[in-house]
Amino acid sequence: MLGDKKLFLLDIDGTICKGNQLIGGTKEFLSDIEKNGGKYIFITNNATRSIDDYILFFQQLGIMTNHSNFLTASYATVYYLKKYHPGELIYVMGTKSFIRELKKNKIRVTTDGEDEEISCVLISYDNQLTYEKISDTCRLLSTKKVDYLATNPDYVCPIEFGYVPDCGAICEMLNHAIKRMPHFIGKPEPDMVELAISRNNYRKEETLVVGDRLYTDMLCGHNAKVETAMVLTGEATKEEAECCPYGPDYLMQSVASLHKKWLEEII
Repeated sequence: MLGDKKLFLLDIDGTICKGNQLIGGTKEFLSDIEKNGGKYIFITNNATRSIDDYILFFQQLGIMTNHSNFLTASYATVYYLKKYHPGELIYVMGTKSFIRELKKNKIRVTTDGEDEEISCVLISYDNQLTYEKISDTCRLLSTKKVDYLATNPDYVCPIEFGYVPDCGAICEMLNHAIKRMPHFIGKPEPDMVELAISRNNYRKEETLVVGDRLYTDMLCGHNAKVETAMVLTGEATKEEAECCPYGPDYLMQSVASLHKKWLEEII
């Protein structure tokens, strides 16, 4: 039941934001979650910003957050690299902010494709992408025996005017040249959901994953065995959701309509 939900795990792009603009009703929803004794955590596959950058970003939008409000693909990637590639040198195709986040967490990284110590190539959504980066990445993956990872499989990122290619689309482009796809780390893997629940002492029955994509957000909730709500302000359509085998438990026009329905059930 929607009224039982206390822990809201929210996607960002296409769910509460489009580019640098908040989607209507977001502030009110977040405020009422806290007023009713709940917690909201942003679980995002967007690795262009560090958590510190996200805190500043939301502050500029009038929403005060702290580190406990975020579990990002960057964080999941750090966790993965420390577990499976401890101390190894990682070649990264990503934004400066993403690289700073990795370094801050003691991951050895390089953007120099000539470094002989490289053992793994890591791709993320990169809005600072250059053809030189693409060429270096293809050469490494074609000529060296290195592991190949990517932060997330999202094909597009919603912004103000529509969409731009995301990490999954970049990897598909590279695949045409190197005939190889990476292991994806972020959603739909259930790790961020399970970590959020355990850290905050909620039950799965009290948790709701909210997002706009079927193959990442909804599948992530399905994999973690928690209920999901899909909003129609981003990538997926009503028709796609209704015929998807892991479609949402709740289908809403936006976070504003989700907010309204939730309040009706808890009052």
